[in-house]
Amino acid sequence: MQKIGILGGGQLGRMLLQSAANYPVETYILENDPECPSAHLCGHFVLGDIRNFDDVYAFGKQLDAITIEIENVNVEALEKLEAEGVRVYPKPSVLRIIKNKIIQKEYYKIHQIPSPEFVITQTAAELKGHTAFLPAVHKLGEGGYDGRGVQLLRKEEDLAHGFDAPSVLEKMVNIRKEIAQMVAINDKGETALYPPVEMVFDPVLNLLDYQLCPADIDERTLWKVEAIALSVVRNFKSPGIFAIEMFIDKNGDVLVNETAPRVHNSGHHTIEANYSSQFDMLWRVLLGYPLGNTDPILPSVMVNLIGAEKYSGNVVYEGLEEILKIENAFVHLYGKKQTKPGRKMGHVTIISKEKQDLIHQSNKVKHNLTVKA
Repeated sequence: MQKIGILGGGQLGRMLLQSAANYPVETYILENDPECPSAHLCGHFVLGDIRNFDDVYAFGKQLDAITIEIENVNVEALEKLEAEGVRVYPKPSVLRIIKNKIIQKEYYKIHQIPSPEFVITQTAAELKGHTAFLPAVHKLGEGGYDGRGVQLLRKEEDLAHGFDAPSVLEKMVNIRKEIAQMVAINDKGETALYPPVEMVFDPVLNLLDYQLCPADIDERTLWKVEAIALSVVRNFKSPGIFAIEMFIDKNGDVLVNETAPRVHNSGHHTIEANYSSQFDMLWRVLLGYPLGNTDPILPSVMVNLIGAEKYSGNVVYEGLEEILKIENAFVHLYGKKQTKPGRKMGHVTIISKEKQDLIHQSNKVKHNLTVKA
């Protein structure tokens, strides 16, 4: 039985472990919070810091393979483990590209992958010299996550909100749709594509509000999306699962926003809506099994359950019973004991043949289910 470790014990690790129960695998989690969502589901819980070289190296030495559920990990330790024969998914070389938004943008440029125009800024003073580039989005090179580390700079006065650290200043795109494409790739280089999803964002929190699958795009755009996603992944030369987030602009052009080298929020609906979920697929890749079937069973909508404003403390889910009455609704709570404003606490997936029904039911979830303390 293979020993496989996951760096990070959040909700992505939890859902990976739920899927692991179907396979002959011994699971290990490294996380510094013994109360984390994954703690009680893994075979072996190791207390440690995923950003610390010694913790990651000691954790990985005993394993056949290792994967991540967040990019913010110690890449040097993973490089040493890889050199010593531990399989790392994705390869540490990919994490080096993805972890830093500056390097990630340069990667797209080198490989001629369409992405919004950008300039690099090192300091707040340097940023002030780029007024002609506005309106733009300022993205912190390292450390941003879930809408943090991103500032929208529309006019000169906004420059004061930019970052005084190495960052990417990216030309604002006139967006028609935001979509995400999940791609799996195995050790043989074989690929599997999921149907792309359409993402609708909360304008205040800059977090995903809900998403529809399949995305409402024409066939020509779909071909572009798939071709671009495959070129992003193929140039990494690494097995794993990847979420490529893209913009479709007002002219119908497809541009890569960013890539996540792991299971991702935009693939949660696949647990019920596709034959092989993103979590099942990653286990197939990790264990060397054939890639799964990515076909949808039915169209779906997925709504994130986010901690309500003004509530911090022990979590209470108000209106849960109401949501469980919805036909074909699947509730996933992440087992986090504490809520705070904007924190991801769970998600609800609804499957149905009718798009209008999906949108109607997603609104019902948003209005009836509140995450309070």
